[in-house]
Amino acid sequence: MFFSHSNEIWSQCPELVPGAMFVRGISSKAAVGPQVARFSGIAAARLASGGGEGELPEIKAWRQVFSKMGLKPTKYRCAAEALLRRLRKEGALPRLHPLVDLCNAVSAAFAIPVAVFDLAKVVGDLQVRYATGLEHYQTFSGELEHPDAQEVIFVDEADNAHARRWTNRQSSLSAVSADTSTVLIVAEALHESAWEDMRTLLAALMHEVPAAWPAATAKARVLTRSAPRFELLPAPAAR
Repeated sequence: MFFSHSNEIWSQCPELVPGAMFVRGISSKAAVGPQVARFSGIAAARLASGGGEGELPEIKAWRQVFSKMGLKPTKYRCAAEALLRRLRKEGALPRLHPLVDLCNAVSAAFAIPVAVFDLAKVVGDLQVRYATGLEHYQTFSGELEHPDAQEVIFVDEADNAHARRWTNRQSSLSAVSADTSTVLIVAEALHESAWEDMRTLLAALMHEVPAAWPAATAKARVLTRSAPRFELLPAPAAR
């Protein structure tokens, strides 16, 4: 079971720096309040000193990519920008599940989109690629949609679209729940210092996740165009 970006995505966005992390042993019983407060504080300080989320280089890079995709950046915001906007307006981030709360806070602190997928709901390999228009996407209200052709999506081998408009909107199908135990965490950046920042972001998650879930096992890697695949689960043994 692998995660990757398609060759077409790499060709269109050679500046892309993705990071992937596999974690087994997650539960909904963990205390992450201090970590969330710390990373949220970092994000709030950046907002206070940088003129708002739209002025951050990480967000500017995503806005440019959204514009290239034909999307109005102020209508369809990357996940990190949406979190920073909420933090600026409401003074706090939403609380959903300890792992999601931690990843949202890290995402806001780094201004880099971070998605968390319940791997029990992903069929086979997961890839970021252009949609054909035939894939199916499940909203949080339970409706089924078909992504537009050429829209960038996260899609598995059963044509389930687990995120639409790249880093804009995640599906409810693989959203983390109280029963989630094994996850894929994906972070993606496009700005000038993305390589260094992605390594720091993954290092932070590799420190914070085991601290909150001591029994969990985890591995992480920055992906590149020459080494774009991240193995999530070992292949079944041949019989």
